[in-house]
Amino acid sequence: MTGPEPPLPQAGAPGDPPGGGGDRVSIGKALVLLVVAVVVGVVLLQVGSRGPAGLTASAPSTPTTTKAPGTTTTTAPVDKATVKVLVANASTTNNAAGFFSQKVSGSGWQTLPAVDATSKVATSTVYYATGQQAAAESIASALGLKSSAVQPLTTSVPVQGTTGVDVVVVVGADLSGQVTTTSSTT
Repeated sequence: MTGPEPPLPQAGAPGDPPGGGGDRVSIGKALVLLVVAVVVGVVLLQVGSRGPAGLTASAPSTPTTTKAPGTTTTTAPVDKATVKVLVANASTTNNAAGFFSQKVSGSGWQTLPAVDATSKVATSTVYYATGQQAAAESIASALGLKSSAVQPLTTSVPVQGTTGVDVVVVVGADLSGQVTTTSSTT
């Protein structure tokens, strides 16, 4: 007969590192590490795909593509600083053209001195010269006007001196209520 058999080593025996099992990693710990790695990866992908917060592009703007059934239209970038914008007051509110001229200029557009229109209108319109429709649409949108307010520049526009102008903003009674200062008639 032989003596008692020596005991088998057990997990967590004295001398083993904390957590037991020697160099082995438990399945539970591996799964937790895997989940953490996936979550960190997803977060990094989301953060990396966004641009810097709080920054907006000014000029030139990026091209846009609009697709309606059966058609595709691509507009070229608009360099605001090169677009000549004339704002005319066609309302009874003093300084309406000056107010909106400053608003348009503050957005980076090149504005000419504000003028009075040759007649009064109820609805504001943004007129564009050949090749300037994208600029006119951008200005109209910034002023809160519908896309139907954007029209081609013709001789019937109630503003004199539009030769060489790219966009004409005619401020009607609908926009004039936004004017906060009154100092002149334009």
